[in-house]
Amino acid sequence: MLKWLLVIAVVVVVVLLMKSAARRGELPKEKAREAKVEDMVRCQVCGVNLPRSEAILSRGRFYCGEEHRRQNEA
Repeated sequence: MLKWLLVIAVVVVVVLLMKSAARRGELPKEKAREAKVEDMVRCQVCGVNLPRSEAILSRGRFYCGEEHRRQNEA
């Protein structure tokens, strides 16, 4: 009987440790996901939406590529 109680206690401890490790592993993923959120901007020529970091800013306007920037400023 004591043998079974010891086995059950070990299983419970292992399960609790695994749950604790899983919770700690999820927190950085959520923070990383939040850090990736970025403002979207619209191309002045074609109207396509793209992340601000990928857009070209010229004279206060956003463009999806160099060609559209030249096209609108010419």
